[in-house]
Amino acid sequence: MAEIRAFRGYRYDLGHVGALSDVIAPPYDVIDASLQQALYARSPYNVIRLILNKEEPTDTENDNRYTRAARVLRDWQRERILKQDSSRSLYVYHQTFEVEGQRHTRRGFLARVRLEPLGAGRIYAHEETMPGPKADRLRLFHATGMNLSPIFGLYPDDTGQVQDMLDHAVGRSLPLEATDHLGVVSKLWAVTDQQAVSAVTGLMGPMPVFIADGHHRYETALRYLEECKAAGEASDPQAAPNFVLMMLVSMNDPGLVILPTHRLVSGLGDMSADRLRTLLGTHFELETIGKGAQGARDTWELIQADGSQDLLGFGTSADNLWQTGRFRSPQLMAELAPEHSESWRGLAVSVLHVLVLGKLLSQAGSQPTCRYVHLLREAIDASAAKECQLAVLVPPATMEHVEDIAGNLEKMPPKSTYFYPKLLSGLVFNPLKGS
Repeated sequence: MAEIRAFRGYRYDLGHVGALSDVIAPPYDVIDASLQQALYARSPYNVIRLILNKEEPTDTENDNRYTRAARVLRDWQRERILKQDSSRSLYVYHQTFEVEGQRHTRRGFLARVRLEPLGAGRIYAHEETMPGPKADRLRLFHATGMNLSPIFGLYPDDTGQVQDMLDHAVGRSLPLEATDHLGVVSKLWAVTDQQAVSAVTGLMGPMPVFIADGHHRYETALRYLEECKAAGEASDPQAAPNFVLMMLVSMNDPGLVILPTHRLVSGLGDMSADRLRTLLGTHFELETIGKGAQGARDTWELIQADGSQDLLGFGTSADNLWQTGRFRSPQLMAELAPEHSESWRGLAVSVLHVLVLGKLLSQAGSQPTCRYVHLLREAIDASAAKECQLAVLVPPATMEHVEDIAGNLEKMPPKSTYFYPKLLSGLVFNPLKGS
């Protein structure tokens, strides 16, 4: 079972730091140098100094971005910039945002979740990880002894009972509120009522948890726990390193949005609509939809209306033409990826990467490389500016795909899901030492 715990989180004292909006940040892995500098300038207490401290030319093994983050954290704790809550709490977390002109509110809660090997119990992953980011985050774990950013987990709850219970517990109390650089409004409440906490942890016990975002941090937390156990620092199964900070959202939450991840493909040489039809026509039913921005919009509307994983959109920059391609050779995917399940082979992103990019275009002498965007207008603009030879509109994987494929202990191809918006860092921190 997934074991959920309330905890005594560390939070900013707004009497010291001012507006919460000035001290929060998105996850480290979506912060470029420009945003990093902007966050540094926003406040001397911005969480960027913890999650992604600047590298300096004079860095050494003993004085670097990790040791600086640790010093900053100790200073903030000593100066009471960060204070630990007196009561064990679950933290209700709402995010209100807009996508393509539609307004959504995603509801969840922050808790400690007991670590367990992925797929060995009730916690499942759906993405592959890479060693570099895990080594980076492990150094930060060791330096700070703190979960600085939450992992994003999903659980099945058809009735919404868990979240409704927590929202009822906070009642009409005023939340802490922050607005990030994308205009996403986040609200946070602490739930200290032990009756509500006990009811929620009981309801969550039988439920599986699927990691939506934060796979690298989860695997890093597992490695950190192993090292703590080897050092005799986590022999008590209730010790803090046995748990990790996680945001938990119902799979049925109306505000749960998975954005598509479109591909901007380069390295194809002179790629026209006619040449693409020649290369793909054996395995795809291709139909020309239109030209320019309107052609792209019409193509995407057809893909959305279709609702399947069989239909892709292709925009060739050379002639600015857009066409749909319906995949009609599932038996070929079975031959090309026999080690994977039928569900995995049926994903549009699997068909794109295994068949289109990995076989059909590569056999034609191309060496395709991808850049990734999430909004239709980004694909339209890149195609019009000829920043790629081919723009591919890809339907997003659904929660059903995540549950089915992860539950089968498979990992989706890279960039299969993009849960929007990202979770903020800086709302609450989970100590890995003490209580």
